Amino acid sequence: MQIHVKLFALLREAAGTDSITLDLPEGASVAQALAHVQQQHPVLAPYLENVRLALRMDFVDAEVSLSDGDELHLIPPVSGGIGCLSKSLRNRLVCKL
Repeated sequence: MQIHVKLFALLREAAGTDSITLDLPEGASVAQALAHVQQQHPVLAPYLENVRLALRMDFVDAEVSLSDGDELHLIPPVSGGIGCLSKSLRNRLVCKL
C-alpha cells in the first residue's frame, strides 16, 4: 500500500521536502511508517520521538494501522509567543503575572 507523509516546520526544512511517499505492507502501523521515514531521511531521527501524529483529521498513537492512500501528518512541537513581543510590552506582561 502507499501512504503520504506530510512534514511541517523544522521537519520540512530538515528533510528538504514537505511530503514523503512510502510503500508499506498492508496493515502497517504508524510506527512502521515512522521507521521508514527515518530510514529514508536519517536527518529526521532526532525529531521523530517528539512529533504529534495526525491521521484522518485526528491525533493518533503509533500503534494505529494505516490504510492505502492515507495521509499521515508529522507535527513537531511548537513554541513561541512572548518572544516576539517588544521588550517593554514583555516586561509589562511579566510584571502582571
